[in-house]
Amino acid sequence: MDTQPAPFVPPAPKPRTSPPSTLEMIRIVYRNPLELWGEPTYNEPWISAKGAGGPLVIANDPALIRHVLVDNAKNYKMATVRQKILRPILRDGLLTAEGEVWKRSRKAMAPVFTPRHIFGFAQPMLKRTLEFVTRYEAGGASDIAHDMTLLTYDILAETLFSGEIAGEPGSFENEIDRLFETMGRVDPLDLLRAPDWLPRLTRIRGRKTMAYFRKIVTDTVKMREEKFRRDPDAVPQDFLTLLLKAEGPDGLTRPEVEDNIITFIGAGHETTARALGWTLYCLAESPWERDRVEQEIDQVLAREPDPTKWLDAMPLTRAAFDEALRLYPPAPSINREPIVPEMWRDLYIPKHAAVLVMPWVVHRHRKLWDRPDAFLPERFHPGNREKIDRFQYLPFGAGPRVCIGASFAMQEAIIALAILLSRFRFDATAETKPWPVQKLTTQPQGGLPMRITPRHR
Repeated sequence: MDTQPAPFVPPAPKPRTSPPSTLEMIRIVYRNPLELWGEPTYNEPWISAKGAGGPLVIANDPALIRHVLVDNAKNYKMATVRQKILRPILRDGLLTAEGEVWKRSRKAMAPVFTPRHIFGFAQPMLKRTLEFVTRYEAGGASDIAHDMTLLTYDILAETLFSGEIAGEPGSFENEIDRLFETMGRVDPLDLLRAPDWLPRLTRIRGRKTMAYFRKIVTDTVKMREEKFRRDPDAVPQDFLTLLLKAEGPDGLTRPEVEDNIITFIGAGHETTARALGWTLYCLAESPWERDRVEQEIDQVLAREPDPTKWLDAMPLTRAAFDEALRLYPPAPSINREPIVPEMWRDLYIPKHAAVLVMPWVVHRHRKLWDRPDAFLPERFHPGNREKIDRFQYLPFGAGPRVCIGASFAMQEAIIALAILLSRFRFDATAETKPWPVQKLTTQPQGGLPMRITPRHR
């Protein structure tokens, strides 16, 4: 007899059954945009409506998503509202740059994210994770959301910056929270497309935090340039060096170099941190899934010391991570705007429409997934994952602007999970009541307090 319990259904806002008033909508968007979407959004292939700031198109059909992000990507620029939120933080970093500036940055960074280079990061990723988990040896309780931010920051600092980022990791972690709380959320005036000269209270509150990050970047660059001057042969050939070497009349400007450093320091670790936290939480609430993952990790670590092989050798661990990415995509919304109006099948997409491709919605869409709200890693087991349409699962986006660090993040996540779960068991407690909130990334409001027990004494 099959005694496996019903799958765990992790917390998420229930789809609305009636549309909000304009005032209510502005309040929801400011507080948590994930709570805005109604039943039709999770059931229809697309929705065309009049939004507070103009025409709105919600794209859920994988073919339509492919059209917007790939086939006709040249007709779609970054959405105005998204740029108003992100550009004050990242300026001309890779996430916000457009046109020639984006092409220059992408080309400059591509060598760092080749498979050969990423394999080279595996040992530093492993080293930092092994150092990090020593804090759990006595067991006890900890906020895993907070911890994963520190771990992924350590890994990012070690791999892309050879451990040479100015500033203290502890204060950095607090400031990144403040940055997302202030600068990283939709201001109601942006939603209404109010003119830029009207002050945004959220941005004003975030200016001090922004200055803190800019100073870290300036100091980090100065440290590296000083090293260049003292002993060029001792300079590590990492992401930072590559960016500085790309500076020049045919490459990046100094502000573009700094904008890309802040993009990777600010956003590069945050997305993976969120995904790791949600994975550990979902496994803690699905002990039968966790047992299978722990068993797989134990078997692989016993026979395979090379961390570059773990991603392919651990399909169940990867499936659990992929399923957490489906339920809680770190980037819950991809926003575009057509340059010229167009027809797609019988859908008219007007100029300046806000075109939303929302992984949060697409990943939970009733017509695309069986039991979409449940944590079911088997969807991504070998033999099943091949049946998933490329454009119905978008944790890293798609098209020309697909996340450049996707392979880096996958390798990092599997190495981190392998070490964490081989040594410790993570259990939810009475205090573990996270609520997903969209602030640039999908964050667990209330954190992820968990009980940690060493697995092998």
